[in-house]
Amino acid sequence: MSAHTANIFKSMKDIKFEDTVSFQCGVTMSDCVEARAIATVMARHPNVTVTYMPAMIRIDGDGKMTFKMPEISEELGRVMTPHTFEISTSTHYGRMVMVDDETVMLFGDMNEMMKYIV
Repeated sequence: MSAHTANIFKSMKDIKFEDTVSFQCGVTMSDCVEARAIATVMARHPNVTVTYMPAMIRIDGDGKMTFKMPEISEELGRVMTPHTFEISTSTHYGRMVMVDDETVMLFGDMNEMMKYIV
């Protein structure tokens, strides 16, 4: 389920620490035109949460996220390449793979990612 206003952040008193593996992945971007286009597109995808903060935007997903450059380019109104996408993302967690010239995937599960690089 996508959410524009959901907030992934919790108060320290509400955090429960567990000895488990997370299969989440995500990106953090400075709030700018490119980041807003990426966030708008990704908010349409299932299992993605978009969190807007005063100066940045965070996109978190379960399992894997697929960033399709033609889809982002259409929203942005100009070409977005995998290389400009990586510049737009300040940081990421998970394993990032440039699948082809039009697709960047982010994986929370290393085994799933290995299918794309081996």
